[in-house]
Amino acid sequence: MRLLRVGRPGQERPVVRTPEGGCFDLSPLTGDIGPAFLAADGIARTADALAAGDLPATGISGERIGAPVARPGALLCVGQNYAAHAAESGSAPPAEPILFYKGPNTVVGPTDEIRIPRGARRTDWEVELAVVIGRTARYLGPDDDPLDHVAGYALSDDVSERAFQLERSGGQWSKGKSCETFNPLGPWLVTPDEIPDPQNLTLRSWVNGEARQDSTTADMIFPVAELIRHLSQFLTLEPGDIINTGTPEGVALSGRFPYLSEGDTVELEIEGLGRQRSRCVAWNEEVAAAK
Repeated sequence: MRLLRVGRPGQERPVVRTPEGGCFDLSPLTGDIGPAFLAADGIARTADALAAGDLPATGISGERIGAPVARPGALLCVGQNYAAHAAESGSAPPAEPILFYKGPNTVVGPTDEIRIPRGARRTDWEVELAVVIGRTARYLGPDDDPLDHVAGYALSDDVSERAFQLERSGGQWSKGKSCETFNPLGPWLVTPDEIPDPQNLTLRSWVNGEARQDSTTADMIFPVAELIRHLSQFLTLEPGDIINTGTPEGVALSGRFPYLSEGDTVELEIEGLGRQRSRCVAWNEEVAAAK
């Protein structure tokens, strides 16, 4: 199944899309797709309702698609988790996962604008596999299967302002990661039955139609299951939390490509998880007021 939220910002309605392309209204089950819905076994209840024919068909043509998860409780990000990306960043592969946080209000829809913030000089793109938690995970042991705690997967853009991240960090990366609109997500939350192996997915990105990233999740240093197990030793993962699992090589930080500017278009794609297309705009009072 593919779960999505459609409609104007703040007025999205929940929808489920089947592999055959049919769309069904999730409103009989929930007002939104968020932490409470996932914690209440929402994925299984959706599958049961679909099988029973309890969800009315609906159309979504022409409607905006929002982020597939409403206001995640935590947005956890893993840095330098692809071997080739660590190399292009000039760093040795990390000995254990690097963790940083993004503000939940960075999450926007897959076609929403990316606002380049005030004072930005080095705004960058990062195509990433996002993991959405469906069951609480804490202190997972060797006999636990971390993937049992996954509600689904999504396409994510970990937009970064490298000047804030690296030159003004104060020792943490989150300044360069948490600007508003810095995490386009979606179009869908895809359930694990459609993604049997999260370590065998192709990731690609383009800027203004020119190829930038082309890799696979097989290049991850720490696979999805290992990330979930590792993070559960330090924090409690709760339903609706999102883990951005890192980006492959091919970002502007490599020095091979220019950074993003006003008017640029960023496109991302992950096999089985859909495609994004975001236009970059300069932040100003008028842009903020219009949103």
